[in-house]
Order: sequence, then C-alpha cells, then structure tokens
Amino acid sequence: MHPTLTPGTTLQNRYRVLQELGHGGFGRTYLAEDLGRFNERCAVKELEPQQGDQFSDKALQLFQREAAILYSIEHPQIPKFQAIFEENQRLFLVQDYIDGVTYRDLLNQRIQQGIAFSEAEVRQFLQQILPVLAHIHNKGIIHRDISPDNIMQRRPDSLPVLIDFGVVKEVVTRIQPPGTLSQATSVGKLGYAPSEQMQSGRAYPSSDLYALAVTAIVMLTGKEPQEIFDDVNLSWHLPTTLSPGLLQVLRRATSYRPGDRYQSVSEMAQALGAGVTASDTAAASPSQVRTVAVGRQYQPTRVGAATQAPNYTAPVPIAEPASVWENPWAVAVIGGILALLAGLGGWTLVSVLNRTPAPTPVPSPEITLDPQQPQPTPEPTAEPTPETSPVEYSQNLSIAPGSDRTVRGSLRSNETINYRLNATAGQVLLARMTGEGVLVTVLTPEGEPVDSSAQRVLNWQGTLPVDGEYIVQLRPVQGLEQSDYELEVSLSAQPDPEATVEPEPEPSVEPSPTVEPQPEPAPAPNPNANVVEQRVQIPPGQTSVQVSGQVNQDRSRRYIVNAQEGQVLALELPSVSGPVTLDVRFPNGELIPDASRVLSWQGQLPSSGNYIVDVSSPRPSNYVLTISAN
Repeated sequence: MHPTLTPGTTLQNRYRVLQELGHGGFGRTYLAEDLGRFNERCAVKELEPQQGDQFSDKALQLFQREAAILYSIEHPQIPKFQAIFEENQRLFLVQDYIDGVTYRDLLNQRIQQGIAFSEAEVRQFLQQILPVLAHIHNKGIIHRDISPDNIMQRRPDSLPVLIDFGVVKEVVTRIQPPGTLSQATSVGKLGYAPSEQMQSGRAYPSSDLYALAVTAIVMLTGKEPQEIFDDVNLSWHLPTTLSPGLLQVLRRATSYRPGDRYQSVSEMAQALGAGVTASDTAAASPSQVRTVAVGRQYQPTRVGAATQAPNYTAPVPIAEPASVWENPWAVAVIGGILALLAGLGGWTLVSVLNRTPAPTPVPSPEITLDPQQPQPTPEPTAEPTPETSPVEYSQNLSIAPGSDRTVRGSLRSNETINYRLNATAGQVLLARMTGEGVLVTVLTPEGEPVDSSAQRVLNWQGTLPVDGEYIVQLRPVQGLEQSDYELEVSLSAQPDPEATVEPEPEPSVEPSPTVEPQPEPAPAPNPNANVVEQRVQIPPGQTSVQVSGQVNQDRSRRYIVNAQEGQVLALELPSVSGPVTLDVRFPNGELIPDASRVLSWQGQLPSSGNYIVDVSSPRPSNYVLTISAN
C-alpha cells in the first residue's frame, strides 16, 4: 500500500493536493486544485491494487476502456469524469468535486434527533434520482453500488448527485489474481445489492432499482438492511404508515427474483407517479365506478324558524299518450319512408360495387414521411457524439537498457495513449507497430517529434539526442472507429559511441580562413531561428484550449491562432516554471502595442486572420498557455 499523499503534492505538474477526503477498500480520495483550470477544485481518486504494488498492463488497458465509458456520461447530477493517469506506479482518477453531503451523513444527523426521512421527502428523492439512472441505463451502464453513501445532496440546489460508480470497483475486482477475491472486493454493498449481483457478479437495470428501493427504505426507517430484512420469507419489513401506492412500489422493486421487479426506470417511475395520485383512492371499489347519491334536494332552514311538517299533495295521475302504432295513417307514412330509404341504400350499394376502385386512397395513409427526408432511419447519425471529445491516456513504460517490451491494446477513433520511458542521449530506440490501424509518433522530452521521420509512422528507429523522458504516442488511423495494436519497444544497452561524439573539433580549426564562426553562436539576429511553430484550433463547441511546452534562450514557441473580427482573444499563463513572457502580433506580423513581453493579454480583434503568439524565456522554462476566443 502506498503512503498517503501530503498536502501540497503536485501530480502530473497540474493537480495540487489540498487534503484527503476519505479512504475506502479501493483507495483514497483527495481534494485537489487543477492548476491548468485556474485552480478549479476537483476530486482525485487513487486506486490501490489489492495484491502487489502496481497494476499490470492488462489492468491498465481494461481500466482505460471503462474510463472512456465514464467519460461519455454527460449529466448535471453525475460528476464529470476528467482524466486518468499513472504516476510513480500509482493509478489516479480525476473527477468534478461536489460540494455537498452524503445521504448517509444526513440520515445519521436525523437519527441523533430521533427522526428519519418523511414519505414526502423520499418520494421527492426518488423522483429526482430516477432520471439520472435512466440516463446511464440508456448508455448501457449499471451503477452497481447505489446506497446512501454513494448519493450526495448538493448544497447549491439540494439535488441528489450519483457518485462512485461500481464499474470502477468491478475493474479492480476483475484484475485480481485467482483466489484473492474477498468480501472487501465485492462490487456492491451487502444488504443493498441484490442476491444475483453479490453471488454471481451479474447486474441489470433492475439491480440498480433494487438498491435504490433499499436506500429509500433505510431513509424511511433509519435502520440498516440487516435489521429490516426477513431472511426466512425473503421480504422486507416496511412501515405500515406508508401510503398504499409507495408501499406497492417498494415491495415490487425489492422482489427477490429479478423478473418480479420493475425492468426499467420508466416502469418504476410510472408506478411511483400512479402511486401518488392513487394513494387517496386505494379503498375504492374494484369496479372503479363512483356511487352517486340520488334524492330530494336539501332545503336548509333558518335558525329559529318554526319547523313545519312537509306539505304533501296527492300525485295527479298523468294520462299517457296513445301509441303511434295505433294510428293507421302514421303506420303508412313510416312504411313509405322506410321503403324509400331502402331503395336509395340499394342503389348506392350497387353503384359503389360497379365502380372501378381508385388506387389513390390505398397508399395515402402510408405516406407519413417528410418528402425532404427519404431515409427512414436518421437516428444512427447521433451515435458518434460520445466519440467527438478527445481522450488521452498516459502510462509509464518500464524498460531496462538492452531489453525490449511488447504491449497490446485497443484504441477508439478519439483516443490517444502516451507510453513514457526514460532514456539517455546516444541510446538507440526502436518502436515497431504490428498492424496498420494505429500509427506511432516518438516525442522528445520537450514534446516535439524526434525528427521528421518519427511522426505518424508504423516503425521508427533512431538515436536519442538528449537525456530525459521520451513519449511513444499511439493514435489510430483517421476513419477507423476502433483499432487493435501490438507495440514492440526496445532500447539499446549502451549509448552509441558514434552518436555521442559531438562535432566539437570544428571550433579548434581557428587558423583556417574559410571557417566563419559567427553564424554558429549568434542565431539571435534571425527572428525565425529556433522558433517552433504550431497552428492552434479551438474545437467546435469550446471557447478555449490549452497548450504547453519548454522554451529557453535559444528556442521559442510560436502559436498561430485563426480568429474573426470582433472576437475577444484572451491569453494567460496559469502555470510557468521560469520567466516566460508573451508577444502577440497582428496577422501582418506587426507587434500589438500593449502585448509585448506580457504574462497575459486580452483584447477585441480589429480584423480576421491568423494572429501570432510568441512564447519566450531567457532560460530553460516550462509553461502552460490558455488561449480563449469568444
């Protein structure tokens, strides 16, 4: 088990730990601030392997796959999954920080006062949390760990927020060595999770609804599931004071057999809504027909008036009119009318049968589609939306000099994985890819391709120029939804002696009149010398983007930002490790008057075009630059 991170520790040069929030069977949770997002607070969760000190490559690949699923969830009552990374053989998750309190703590506060949640509060709780479950179930995701501990009441709006997805714990459980599973690594809490989930690990939408119903019962009673569950009859002791509608919903949702429960959120929500309106009419007769009292209208009497006996008079008999059928003239007229109607009806029927059927009325009820939309199935176009957001993973690649290593995995179209390894100048690095669906880029410690042949290729071999941490970056070929890969990486045992010999003898040839030493040590007069240029595009739907790198006295970075007239361009350096400054220029190259050697700049653009942002420093420095255009 790794030691607890101390406040002030910075992970990935970005997440600064403020304090520990909690510790469970699967790791610790810390409150941190994101230095790359203006010190915005976030929750950093460290996952600890149950056996050994680190996760295997298979474990990391499995977890990255599940992390991509969590990243696709977009709901205001679910913390946004931000990143996953590995540092010092420790695995971390980053999510939005929720300012609130768990329903477990709220219940404990009430128990100390001798009360629990009322039926009205529980009904409101269920109506607010059921849409959240519907959202994740529609994506094929089962939470697996619903309980009062994993639902928080957010302080700003008092809405319930669903936290700690059991899919994360399931991954940790599935990657344990054989024979190491225990109750501590079971997915789901005992008493809250249904039997099929605890015994076989299988979970369905009805499993989440079961756990949610148990959570509601615990909130209503203030007692733990073990205290109110009948092991003999496999039933729950529910409060008799509940309305019949809510009682019926909770009983069905907590049925022992999955097939007897509600099979979807909408089914349970409809039953809950029906229970609200039917609670006052549960004692009505089965026929559901109202009984209406029939009688004489009530005549009120004034207070103090003498009471008089009702004055009844004998009913006057009313003579009934003679029947129409007793009048022969009436019978004759009615018979004539009936004969006329019969003749008209027969003539109409014969004319209809002899008429050729018109073809137009047959297809008319079928023409229900919009003529501008001939394709009957436009839904699949909405499928790729979760894939539009880029996802980038980072993983350390431990490889000893003189050895090689092979890693395997799978990447979706929006995913990138960075394998990091430490190497020495002069060593020969080989990166070979099996298959054609994924391409390799080898980056220097400064984040640039090692050379022109090391970018988006299947194989690369070359001598490394400097000491430091190199990145072997994998990205799928454009147009493929998903690609499997097998990467072989090898590192030479000793630096190449030919590569380590620097061209230093040249300065010693001073007597030669043909050697001009001035151009070599003085590149400064050329403004384009040692300038690394990069074009920056802000993705659709976003207003800002972040870039980072290294600069020094001989090397600067230039970013080309395409912006439109009237937009407000904002530049800021939220994180630097030295005297880094910015120069901002118009598209024609002219320096903006108030944007020379600044740490931040903001202004409305007078024209459209490619604006230039130069980042420089008199000594080696790292930086993070935020570029916004609104």
